[in-house]
Amino acid sequence: MSVFTPVHETELAAWLTRYAVGGVSMLEPIPVGVENSNFFLTTDSGRYVLTLYERMPAEDLPFYLNLMAHLAGRDVPCPAPLADRSGAYFSLLNGKPASLVTRLEGAALAQPSLADCAEMGAGLARLHLAGASYRSRQENRRGAAWRRSAARAVKPFLEPEQKELLEAEMSYQQVAPSGKLPKGAIHGDLFRDNALFSAGRLTGIIDFGFAATDLLAYDLAITVNDWCLAPGGGLDSARSAALLRAYHANRPLQAAETEAWPRLLRTAALRFWLSRLYDRHLPRVGDLVDKRDPAHFERLLRTHVELPTPCPLS
Repeated sequence: MSVFTPVHETELAAWLTRYAVGGVSMLEPIPVGVENSNFFLTTDSGRYVLTLYERMPAEDLPFYLNLMAHLAGRDVPCPAPLADRSGAYFSLLNGKPASLVTRLEGAALAQPSLADCAEMGAGLARLHLAGASYRSRQENRRGAAWRRSAARAVKPFLEPEQKELLEAEMSYQQVAPSGKLPKGAIHGDLFRDNALFSAGRLTGIIDFGFAATDLLAYDLAITVNDWCLAPGGGLDSARSAALLRAYHANRPLQAAETEAWPRLLRTAALRFWLSRLYDRHLPRVGDLVDKRDPAHFERLLRTHVELPTPCPLS
């Protein structure tokens, strides 16, 4: 999350006349992230999150907002979008598509325990199961085509050894077997800062800006790559096993998914290395922009390449 487009009180007050939420008592920018402009909003009726979508075309928004409404209606702890007086989930604010969603309780975890990882694994499985009945489809905006384009764009900024790693991994991903793994609605960015916990329980899965229709096990790999890191690099085997077993207990992984697991971990690390390289070297002008270090995912990708991690369920 971040702020690229400021919102002033008069502009917000005019926009909020579309909603039955009362007057504004607090508007606070959320100063982290790289994709959209986000604000905590408190009104007479409650606490919300206001999002202005900076890159996402308006025609793509129904997939994301309807998915959140679908999941929230099936007891997945995620923000529920508010419909305005016309029934729409978004409209223009300062020239950008904007939405209002409920603000959930809880806080992100910096150092998740084994129990926290298990709770997250079970929560992601519930999300995937609930998403199975969501009929809309959306191509992954950070899928294979984007990875090829981003790799070309960032290559001039890389050191020789980084170019060698990138070229080798792109070639590997090109020829690696994809198989017919289960697909469905994925979150696509379920890092620790996109999950809220309270008293050891998962209370919120937030920031669906990268949701798409893609491989469910790839979404799981994205999550494990952030939640299960070892202090010295790579993945912590105990945390990985806890998260994967809890997921498997709710949505059993197929044999083809466990077989593809080492490759999916590499794909997930590559995707975020590329996105962080892109944001570092080809940034947009913005206010309070959080540009995260691409070196972390470079190291993680190298670890996955040199020491492939088998699925503990295999």
